[in-house]
Amino acid sequence: MKTVAVIQFSSQPQIEHNLAQAYGLLQQAAAQGAVLALLPEMFLTLDGKQYNAIAADPQYVRRLAGWARELKLWLVAGAVPMACPDGDPRVRSACLVFNNDGDQVARYDKIHLFDVDVGDAHGSYRESERFAPGDEVVLVDTPAGRLGLVICYDLRFPGLFQRLRDQGAELISVPAAFTHTTGEAHWQTLLRARAIETQCYVLAANQCGWHDDKRRTFGHSQIIDPWGTVLTELEEDTGVALAQIDLQQLADVRKKMPVTQHRRF
Repeated sequence: MKTVAVIQFSSQPQIEHNLAQAYGLLQQAAAQGAVLALLPEMFLTLDGKQYNAIAADPQYVRRLAGWARELKLWLVAGAVPMACPDGDPRVRSACLVFNNDGDQVARYDKIHLFDVDVGDAHGSYRESERFAPGDEVVLVDTPAGRLGLVICYDLRFPGLFQRLRDQGAELISVPAAFTHTTGEAHWQTLLRARAIETQCYVLAANQCGWHDDKRRTFGHSQIIDPWGTVLTELEEDTGVALAQIDLQQLADVRKKMPVTQHRRF
């Protein structure tokens, strides 16, 4: 069995402040035996005005790679702004995976963009104004198992999760900045449903608290097993949650309830 961690904190406009928070929490995860750790979506900052500058500056990727190498930790860097490979002036919301040697071994660009009216103090969200969507399903082999990558709003699209399962996913990571309003209503329900449907471990790292005078996220980062049991869960404060991945349990669940063999559509 391997220990994995999900990291939760509240990103502020100051990037260096957020980097310091992330690094300190990753140190805690590594010290507690985690072989893999997941950071939340847009942990560098939720201030969209800074995204293009972040994407143009390679120092952030170098620092993340250095942390993975220093801490001997597989690092799933939730989502960071990255340049579009097709020249679109918008950025991509990209989940970057670094192995424990500091090599970037995967990049997933968020497919589903959050263009919705929530009814909270922020009102409406239009990710497509700043982000261009990705179009590739991405998995990567890690010491904890074969990991499928999604980001936040992707959680509402079970077809993507089924694609990951079909391609061999044993774990699925969900970095997020789920709003407090939608999180309170749907966050855990959706996470448990995706774990049960795919018979995968689900690792969910959410932002928490107030980010400015209008934007508030829900927290409740958690790790769920393939039966849908919540193994560990944070509340709405900064922290680290850890759990063990038992691939034998996963195999037993899939053997006893072979839903992929029974699927007709």
